[in-house]
Amino acid sequence: MYEIIHTTTYQYNQDVALCHNIARLLPRNTDTQTLQKSTLHIVPLPEVMNAYEDFYGNNCLYFAVQEEHSSLHVTVQTMVEKKADAFRSADQYQLYGWEQVLAEVQDVSGRYFDARQFTGATPMTEFNAEIADYARISFWPERSFFDATLDLIQRIYQDFEYRPGFTTIATPLHELMEMKKGVCQDFAHLAIAAIRSLGLPARYVSGYLETIAPPGKEKLTGTDASHAWISIFLPNIGWVDFDPTNNMRTGDQHITIGWGRDYADVPPLKGVILGAGPHQLAVSVDVRRL
Repeated sequence: MYEIIHTTTYQYNQDVALCHNIARLLPRNTDTQTLQKSTLHIVPLPEVMNAYEDFYGNNCLYFAVQEEHSSLHVTVQTMVEKKADAFRSADQYQLYGWEQVLAEVQDVSGRYFDARQFTGATPMTEFNAEIADYARISFWPERSFFDATLDLIQRIYQDFEYRPGFTTIATPLHELMEMKKGVCQDFAHLAIAAIRSLGLPARYVSGYLETIAPPGKEKLTGTDASHAWISIFLPNIGWVDFDPTNNMRTGDQHITIGWGRDYADVPPLKGVILGAGPHQLAVSVDVRRL
């Protein structure tokens, strides 16, 4: 069982008369986790609140503050129970060559239409010839999709430096390829772009990573903040998650909030304000194993 406390604070230089916001801060139920409890505190108190699920089934909350305010504080406290993933042998994951997956996903019968929507480029996962060539190093003929993806995230882990503050969410991938520095969102977008350059399905996953490392093990990169990783689709198995930032399959320490085509589909909090002037943003995340 995990307790997650996620606090977001906007401090405005001038009073804001009105703000509309969409929050995606509640972890969703999956095969490996169940949302047990959630508590939400918003200051000032919104006049309008509406909970719903978006196109991808992620938990969303629309809220509007319709009084003048100089700051906005949003704190979400959730309790999530992790469940053991269905055991599969390595041979099961390696059954499908990437060319076979490509053929099945692109088949006009539409059996895997849901997966096909995660094969196209988006503004944040736009690939060029350099990224396609980078992918081909891992995706040689007849190699399994699973093994090729493992190799790809290992190369990203080795070739790129984790450097907070060096990029923004708007940094294009061609600049990332030049700078070789970024954060988890960058590495997830790069892995997705590389996989999609071959026409294969990959989706962006937003979530958390446990902040306290197990005894005797080094604390993983990406803690104390929202984290991001990827999923690939395997026929007759489903979606399988990988963490390029930490060069690993996801496990008990990864808690999923939601997924989409890229970060733009699952930002933790986004909105529109009626007012002028800049603002300061502060985010605090604490993940504790109970």
